[in-house]
Amino acid sequence: MSAQAATELQLVYRDEALVVVNKPAGMLVHRSRVADGETVFLLQTLRDQLGQHLFPVHRLDRPTSGLMALTTSGELAATLAADWQGGQVSKSYLAVARGHLQGAGEIDYPLVPMADRRLAGSRDREAQPAQSRWQSLAQAELPFAVGRYPTARYSLVALQPLTGRRHQLRRHLAHLRHPIVGDVNHGDNKHNRFMRDELGVPGLLLHSHQLALPHPLTGERLKLEVAPPEHWQPLLVQCGWLDWISTSPAQS
Repeated sequence: MSAQAATELQLVYRDEALVVVNKPAGMLVHRSRVADGETVFLLQTLRDQLGQHLFPVHRLDRPTSGLMALTTSGELAATLAADWQGGQVSKSYLAVARGHLQGAGEIDYPLVPMADRRLAGSRDREAQPAQSRWQSLAQAELPFAVGRYPTARYSLVALQPLTGRRHQLRRHLAHLRHPIVGDVNHGDNKHNRFMRDELGVPGLLLHSHQLALPHPLTGERLKLEVAPPEHWQPLLVQCGWLDWISTSPAQS
């Protein structure tokens, strides 16, 4: 889903030190050499909207939507980043996975850093530790044949990354053989096409919906939440999952 038409971003929290924004799916956080044709970026859009420069504290992949924290100074960003490294910050995501994934668990599966074709030697790296928690919230079976199966099965899953590797949640769910729907790098293209063409739900179905963190100035613990984007609605209705969006457990 393109974010090119975005004109004003939803602010979930704002004060003199901290801004938490609901990043649209498809929007890059900042300018990148891998997307030379892009003209809309989160940092520039926020600067124009709020009239001030902001400093991102963490990453959020381009196709992922949801909560992203920024600070009003580099020093505050460093403070919050240290809290992040110390385990005082937690993020929880909602995802739609292929198949019926039931129960809960922790994935401890090292990941080789993804190769960057612009950097020499980037393919010759060792796997790094990576851990994620998952909890299956609900399952659905839709009466549509996708691939060689007569029905399409999906699970609504809550995910919490315990480390911060690139594409970690996407790669960990693929490792479980329940890839996130809409993932063109690690997913199932048959289900990606079905979701886009038949249900009208484009893009990666991964959303950062809960964020708990200490305020970088006061230390007060903030717990923030934002619902998945509008384009998820047809699937949530079709699967009967609307109630889960408001009742899914917070990770802290």
